[in-house]
Amino acid sequence: MSRVVDIIIDGENYRAEENSLLIDLLIQEGIKVPYFCYHETLGADGNCRMCMVGIEGQKRPQIACDTLVKEGMVVNTKSDTIREVRKNILELELINHPVDCPTCDQAGECSLQDFYMEYGLHNSKITIAQKVKHDKAIDLGANVMLDQERCVLCARCTRFTAEITKTHELGIVGRGDDAKVTTMPGRTLENDYAMNVVDLCPVGALTSKDFRFAQRVWFLESSEGICHGCAKGCNIFIDHNKLKYKDDTIYRFRPRRNDAVNGFFICDAGRLSYKELQEMRQESATLHGREISQEAAKEAFHNLLLLHQNSIAVVIDANLYTEEIESIINFANTIDAKIYAPLDIYKDASFADEMLKSSMRAANYKTIENLGITTSTPQNATLIINCNHPQEFRADATINFFTHRRETQALTLPIAAYTESSGSLTNEDNITQYSKQAVFKNSPLPTISDYLQGLGYE
Repeated sequence: MSRVVDIIIDGENYRAEENSLLIDLLIQEGIKVPYFCYHETLGADGNCRMCMVGIEGQKRPQIACDTLVKEGMVVNTKSDTIREVRKNILELELINHPVDCPTCDQAGECSLQDFYMEYGLHNSKITIAQKVKHDKAIDLGANVMLDQERCVLCARCTRFTAEITKTHELGIVGRGDDAKVTTMPGRTLENDYAMNVVDLCPVGALTSKDFRFAQRVWFLESSEGICHGCAKGCNIFIDHNKLKYKDDTIYRFRPRRNDAVNGFFICDAGRLSYKELQEMRQESATLHGREISQEAAKEAFHNLLLLHQNSIAVVIDANLYTEEIESIINFANTIDAKIYAPLDIYKDASFADEMLKSSMRAANYKTIENLGITTSTPQNATLIINCNHPQEFRADATINFFTHRRETQALTLPIAAYTESSGSLTNEDNITQYSKQAVFKNSPLPTISDYLQGLGYE
């Protein structure tokens, strides 16, 4: 175990593990230092030179991403000398940049913009016409576009495909002004985590084809959530916006750091799952395929319970929040119904990998197991109450609580999607996490718990 030592940064005392990277301590303590190439998962690369700091006893500034913490070290991050060094380095990064911020998707969340406002504010020594031109709007594959002119050659994307996915699609070719990121000859960007390079890119060189020109980021509200694509429970940001006269709409999912679950990344399938979440929604109560009023739905619900009171099965979707599952169990016990949650339908071995994708495509199946709910298919029940389970069941009658439309003649009641409500999930590693409500619709749909409470069962 490393020894903890005392160091001084900008006149303040700090403690850190000896021989750990100085930049990690600066980031951890919220001490501002600019950087492009460093990333906690990818480690130090040392090529952008932006993270310069002064070290007492050193003749010249040092890069924080390649400086190890030592006992008694005295560090300065704010001196005029250091600011001037960073300003000069930034000018080199900007010298051939096209300065096309008004048309760049990264505008508003671009490190180059942020650092320019803090350290730059200089006049360019060359004209736009003199800048070195590279290719623009290159389709790399896997929903990623490349603008070579905006690239600062931080090598985060190339290191990601080399060290994280180990697929090696990206590399830097050429030297000097001709250096640029590109795909290897005969290759396209093809891996299940490829869109993470968009998040890793500190500037607007790599952008998402899916999000491209969809929204300006300063209009988006980011809410914390949990991906429901599989049992891994990856942490995400849900970026959404409610335009005037329109409904609250999700525009993208982004990974949210959780070192115990998904680290910094999410798979592309989970990232893009927001689309189907908003399509083909069940938005009104229906019976025999026709829309009915809430009062008519409530009456039909009670009549079916009375008619089949001795032979009812309640089937629970393993993606529901734990609080909702518990309320359904209470309801089932009240009406003396048997409780099921068949899990076989969620199993998908072809989806799984050794990174973040689980073969179990149910976000809360662990809660089903922990609560001891029967995971087989219901047999001999004359009435099945389907609480958003994806499987189709045969019975004399069915009551459905669905988030999305399906072909059915049964009594169907619309419910909120997981982004429109909140609750707890337990992932496959038995880690329980809380997911906040992100989306607030103009006409919000109730959860199953809300329905049961309104029907007088909770």
